[in-house]
Parts: sequence; C-alpha cells; structure tokens
Amino acid sequence: MSKLKRPIRVLVAKVGLDGHDRGAKVIATALRDAGMEVIYTGLRQTPEMVVNAALQEDVDAIGISILSGAHMTVFPKVIQLLKEKGMNDVLLTGGGIIPEDDMKTLNEMGVGKLFPPGTPTSDIAGYIAEWTATNRNF
Repeated sequence: MSKLKRPIRVLVAKVGLDGHDRGAKVIATALRDAGMEVIYTGLRQTPEMVVNAALQEDVDAIGISILSGAHMTVFPKVIQLLKEKGMNDVLLTGGGIIPEDDMKTLNEMGVGKLFPPGTPTSDIAGYIAEWTATNRNF
C-alpha cells in the first residue's frame, strides 16, 4: 500500500474531558492490524499535549476521536499548533460526533477527512495510508 521504508506512525488521541475511549481504542487496534505503528495518548489530552507527543514520536498522522462537541475548538487549535511547530506535512484526521457542516468547515481549515461513527475501519486505514504515501516527504 505504502512506499515508505518504515511503518506509518499514527498518534491516536482523545482531547478534552470526553471520557469515552472505546472508539479510539478500536481505531488504534485496527490501524495496528493494518500494519501501522500506533501511539495512543489516552484520555483527557490537551491540544498542546497531542502536538508535543506527535512531534516527539515523529508521526505521519494524528487521529483525534471526539464525542464531546468541542470539535470546532479542538481541531483549529491543533492545526494552529502544528503550523507553529512547522509540522505542515502531518495529517490531522479524526472522527466522532461531528455534524456534516462542521466537517466541511474543518476540512476547509486544513483538517483531513473526518469519519462518522460506523465508518469501516478499513476505510480509515486506507485513507491514512493513501494520504501518507502521497503527502509525506522522506
């Protein structure tokens, strides 16, 4: 799938006070099963913690699971921090309970594809693999 010399590295995060992490764990497992290296940060992360972990772990993509309704705050903040750290070639994607209009707005701001509940995990893994193969400079 990918021409990379190492596995795709993905950081999966839960940002804010949202304590429901079953979906994030399912995605993390599915990505690992797809041959990706996954770093799961656990619950109650701040955008700063997520971006710092992504920088330290040299990830290709960040996936944020969000169910709390704070997506219009969290994703723009993460994008801002990625830009400040010069991490313009890191995919920011995610999923959860995000209205379609908000998904479109976030996409226009630079967030990658966002996935609603029930999306097949193979679709998510395929998207990350394809984006990484096309956009990462090694």
